[in-house]
Amino acid sequence: MKNFKPWKKYPLIAGELAEVATLIQHTIQTPHQSLQAALLTMADNGGKYLRPSLLLLAAHIVGKVNQQTINLASSIEILHMATLIHDDIIDDSDLRRGNISIQAEFGKDVAVYAGDLLFTNFFDLMLDTITEHEYLVRNAQTMSHILNGELGQMAERFNLEQTFTDYLNDIKGKTSVLFRLAAEEGAHFAGGNAEQSTALANFGENLGIAFQIVDDLLDYTGSAKLNKPTLEDLATGVYSLPLLLALDQPELKTKLLPILNKKRQMSVSDMQLIQEILVNSAVIEKSRTLVQEYAQKAVDCLDIFQNNSATTLLKKMPQQLLKRSF
Repeated sequence: MKNFKPWKKYPLIAGELAEVATLIQHTIQTPHQSLQAALLTMADNGGKYLRPSLLLLAAHIVGKVNQQTINLASSIEILHMATLIHDDIIDDSDLRRGNISIQAEFGKDVAVYAGDLLFTNFFDLMLDTITEHEYLVRNAQTMSHILNGELGQMAERFNLEQTFTDYLNDIKGKTSVLFRLAAEEGAHFAGGNAEQSTALANFGENLGIAFQIVDDLLDYTGSAKLNKPTLEDLATGVYSLPLLLALDQPELKTKLLPILNKKRQMSVSDMQLIQEILVNSAVIEKSRTLVQEYAQKAVDCLDIFQNNSATTLLKKMPQQLLKRSF
């Protein structure tokens, strides 16, 4: 699997993440061959196991990793995989992290079924693992928050009057809520008390916000040319943080409005001009400042814990996110 490489950063949990990967492979089995191929491709080309890593490190801070936390780390990643597949269907994206997306490789019908099956896998694994009503509710609420974040983003399409608060509410739903759940469950099911679980939940939320802002920054600064998903976002009226900050400045708004008012008629050169305007303005640095603020908020949440190897790794995680280039 291609997911193993990033685990070298976290030798403390490398063996446990291997267990997570094995459990995911075992869980996503289906007799339908085309669907099975799609699921295994997604598992192989998926993420860097950031959310399972967060869950397991949170568990190590307060206690020990156990089978419950392995199961929950697997369920978190399966849920994340499902949302990625459905995101690519909605965005009609051909690529996912440099690889061909599931919907482009296997077709939209198989992709829809693959995402749906992963949602059922998530719930099956969660129900087999959790007996506490409170955390069954918490998982269901997380699903609701993810959907509401996506719906909020859809409702704001082409809205030139979006505020930072609107943006923050959307990304708390579609991105940071899963970070929050991962950190909170890791702490709770490893024996952490309410104060510890809340502190780690808040760490996860702030880390998730910083993560999404970095994503938004990379949309415009990651290369000389805008990547396809960014072009798709602009064309469909999904405005990320740097653009929203620019629209809050009268001089930049005057430059951007004639282009943005074209909406779906914008050309690639129009979008590249938007990139040029943003990159040559102060909004990129302002976005980086916001990332630093949320990264520091995350680290501050760990002040209640004694230093150990897991705490040290979690404190480094926000700064590692700041340095990523994809």
